[in-house]
Amino acid sequence: MGKYVTFGEIMLRLKSPGHERFFQSPSLEATFGGGESNVAVALENYGLDAAFVTALPDNDIAEACIREVRSFGVDVGGIRRSGDRIGIYFLEGGANQRPSKVVYDRAHSAISECGPGDFDWPAIFDGAEWFHITGITPALSQSAADLSLEACKAAKEAGVTVSCDFNYRGKLWKYGKSAPEVMRELVKFVDVGIANEEDCQKSLDISVDVDVHTGELDTAKYEALSEKVLEIYPDMSIIAITLRESRSADTNGWSACLRDADGFKLSRRFEITDIIDRVGGGDSFASGLIAGLALHDDRQQALEFAVAASCLKHSISGDFNRVSPSEVRNLMGGDASGRVQR
Repeated sequence: MGKYVTFGEIMLRLKSPGHERFFQSPSLEATFGGGESNVAVALENYGLDAAFVTALPDNDIAEACIREVRSFGVDVGGIRRSGDRIGIYFLEGGANQRPSKVVYDRAHSAISECGPGDFDWPAIFDGAEWFHITGITPALSQSAADLSLEACKAAKEAGVTVSCDFNYRGKLWKYGKSAPEVMRELVKFVDVGIANEEDCQKSLDISVDVDVHTGELDTAKYEALSEKVLEIYPDMSIIAITLRESRSADTNGWSACLRDADGFKLSRRFEITDIIDRVGGGDSFASGLIAGLALHDDRQQALEFAVAASCLKHSISGDFNRVSPSEVRNLMGGDASGRVQR
């Protein structure tokens, strides 16, 4: 089995303790995280050979970041040392009817100032089987968007399967291009698409009248949405869409659907209560789907693996999904009691 390469920005994550408001107490919990690094860590936990590619400055904070990612076994040899700063995001954990909040401080970060020609893609993709990217990196700057497109083209030229989480981040698209202007071109090179309903609407301008704010789901609309995505992008072999019923910051319904050449598949649905941390939930689904496709011949089982893995992530603080394949399969098999294991 070949190498699984992910590419994007990793940031310093500064979170208010527990469910406190920003600076309610003079403390912030410092960890690291970012969509593509989250995927790489999870893939390594599932026993796949993962490599994370990014750009980071040459300073002590970046060194600590690299050590953290490396500690999971992820290959960090493709990290470029350039720029002056690592991006930061501040997180305030929500509770009940108060939503979580994210404040970004990532302008002029190392990766946002990189562009085409800054990475040796043929070397990076040597021995690679899979390449994963998200819609976050192209939102950072025009040069990062150009670099992301270059990476996807290079992966296809190398015969590597490309997955993309369409991840729409409205707070990031500030450099003069809309998300669809950039993402519709990039997605032409994608084999496996991953999204939620808002990502399809805002990143690709594909809609079937789904209201993301009601907290209720009409799966027939998602069946139509997935069909529409594959009609517009016929070279895409799989589109997977997460289905979140957000009734409060603490209680969500969680499931997903997948469409491929064999038709539409719907997963088991989990009722998640007392959420510990939902940041990274989408990344845990993406990594679960990639691993599920590698570990299972049946795509229904791959989808169930992804949904169970991401369900478990909601119980774990921090960006990274720190679960094993056996824990995921236990939940897939129906063991959702949470009983103490002795």
